[in-house]
Amino acid sequence: MINRIFLIVLDSFGIGAMPDSAVYGDEGSNTLHSCFLQAGFAVPNMAKLGLYNIDGVSFGKKENAPLGAYGRMAEKSKGKDTTTGHWEIAGLVSESAFPTYPEGFPDEIIKEFENRTGRKVLCNKPYSGTRVIADYGKEHIETGNLIVYTSADSVFQIAAHEDIVPTEKLYEYCRIAREILCGKHAVGRVIARPFEGKYPDFKRTARRHDFSLVPPKATLLDELNENGLDVIPIGKIYDIFAGKGLIKAIPTESNKHGMELTRKALGKDFKGLCFTNLVDFDMLYGHRNDAAGYAKALTDFDLWLGSFMKEMKEGDLLMITADHGCDPLTNSTDHSREYTPLLIYGSGVRSINLGTRKSFADIGKTIAHIFGIESHISGESFKNEIKEK
Repeated sequence: MINRIFLIVLDSFGIGAMPDSAVYGDEGSNTLHSCFLQAGFAVPNMAKLGLYNIDGVSFGKKENAPLGAYGRMAEKSKGKDTTTGHWEIAGLVSESAFPTYPEGFPDEIIKEFENRTGRKVLCNKPYSGTRVIADYGKEHIETGNLIVYTSADSVFQIAAHEDIVPTEKLYEYCRIAREILCGKHAVGRVIARPFEGKYPDFKRTARRHDFSLVPPKATLLDELNENGLDVIPIGKIYDIFAGKGLIKAIPTESNKHGMELTRKALGKDFKGLCFTNLVDFDMLYGHRNDAAGYAKALTDFDLWLGSFMKEMKEGDLLMITADHGCDPLTNSTDHSREYTPLLIYGSGVRSINLGTRKSFADIGKTIAHIFGIESHISGESFKNEIKEK
């Protein structure tokens, strides 16, 4: 009997372009392959779980008998962003994509934001997060104006130096932006991007905070909560779901910190789901086109994974997946429309190829099924396929 499920999202770990990737400008993207090409890349534990056996993965050494179930997840929702991906994993399929702003935000949005915050806006266009503070940080410090920028994703990002705008004040400005950005301008996330340092050596701090839309429908998290099961949200999970179906936030400062907290959850007495997001893959490496860094981060995760698997107890189940891609070897620094992996290991799980699933939501539906919940979220359960005969 499964009592605890550990669901780990390797943020942006795509494994190959989806059939509609050209619509998103992502034809040929393959985050896994870009990392596979890097010197020193080694993920033997994920390989043992069946990573290279997944349909469509045409490189790497396949296992004769993978340790668990494995498959390829297709995104059914429109979009390729963090919020859309996580919501779908939890059983909420988004029929339309969140709005994006390749030319920057319209005047009516910026003017209302300036009026309500009492501060002028700098930039207001798509920009790299590290470049934007390099290019506008000095002016921000001199004027106190806020750096507002976006990306190919549905985000309204506000960068401010912590000596000029205290972090809690920056969060207040983000809440104002979240109130303004509704209706047709309801972006997926408003993101606080605090930074520190002296010009030109600015660096972003770990006090980033995401202000997401509230999911419009019930998700797996609501169903678990309503059925008296625990949900431990590690990393960005609380922010992505705007706290809906959750009790408290457990933020992280890095992949390492997230892995430490996930291991610590192994020692807790709970029944339900430990839901972890490891964001460094996306934030530090994918968006910065740092293939070597991405490969090293995956290698580090895999090393941790080996010890985590040994510490799992009877009644524990592990699922590893992703929310989208972010190929570090393409010209783009944005997310990519890719399939994601699914690796499953633990009590009563047999070695089986789950093929290509039609939706990320199959994960949420399966978790609900495992816990005996009469679920109303989207997705098709694969519980009966993975359990030992």
